[in-house]
Amino acid sequence: MQFDNVNSSIKEKESGRTGGMEMTDSRPAIRVEALEKTYGKTRALRGLDLTVDEGTIVGVLGPNGAGKTTMVRILATLLRPDAGRAEVAGFDVVAQPDQVRTRIGLTGQYAAVDELLTGRENLELVAKLSHLARAQARRRATQLLERFDLVEATSQPAGTYSGGMRRRLDLAASLVAAPSILFLDEPTTGLDPRSRLAMWEVIRELVAEGTTVLLTTQYLEEADRLADRIAVMDGGQVIASGTAEALKARVGGERLELSIAPGSDLQPALRAAQPFGRGPAQIDKDAGRLTLPIAGGAALLPSIVRGLDAAGVHLADLAVRQPTLDDVFLALTGQATTDHTGEEAA
Repeated sequence: MQFDNVNSSIKEKESGRTGGMEMTDSRPAIRVEALEKTYGKTRALRGLDLTVDEGTIVGVLGPNGAGKTTMVRILATLLRPDAGRAEVAGFDVVAQPDQVRTRIGLTGQYAAVDELLTGRENLELVAKLSHLARAQARRRATQLLERFDLVEATSQPAGTYSGGMRRRLDLAASLVAAPSILFLDEPTTGLDPRSRLAMWEVIRELVAEGTTVLLTTQYLEEADRLADRIAVMDGGQVIASGTAEALKARVGGERLELSIAPGSDLQPALRAAQPFGRGPAQIDKDAGRLTLPIAGGAALLPSIVRGLDAAGVHLADLAVRQPTLDDVFLALTGQATTDHTGEEAA
């Protein structure tokens, strides 16, 4: 399977058609400056700034209504911003939308496939709309059906596909024109764990081949596993960005987590553990759980256990863990993450 060669030939064709204007080493794949968008009285974007380097994955996290989908739609030339500026592959999304469209692929929150067409027909239709020659469209469809493990279902209507198969077909369709930049707006929403892992592997392969990926997601593990850099959005702005490790470091070090036995009193556990803490404890009375920032980790555990035992605390569980992206998300936005089952409001 000569997938890379097909990518190269299509990109060379696009380069000739648009006068050879391509990204340079000094120009980011995506650049957003002071972007604004308002729907009625709702300000979806409030001076958004974001940069995505070529050949990387940037994961964008944010609660519902943070503006993630609005940002993607503007970058994909589906919406016009009210103010600010955005460039994709060096082209202005408002002034040069045609040039942008020849270089991007988009997979939204729901699989955008024609359920009456077969898998092959869906891909060949996209190829036709992308102005590929008929023979080239057939070759491209075959390559993508093989790559996404859809060969056995190639002649079946897409309406008979499982959710995971539809998502794979949708991603394949976004790659028909071999885009250099790919927008993935919550691409694994609704997938089972096995399908999600398979999708992650495909995304890694695409980036290894040079594709730039902007990924919006509410699966914190997805961002942690895939993204080279993470941007946290809230209220239409990027409120923090950096590597996953750098963001985790911002919310502090290790955490002591303990749960008491059912029917026990949490206060003795709090009094016994608090002297070892480096900040205020988070208490969940209903769950009988206490979380406390500490320093020293495993070395402190014997002393903590002795203190809890002396206080007569009956433990159900005790552990020391490193901060996660969930901690980052909660600390930065004040909201816990939840699985996203519907399209973002803004």
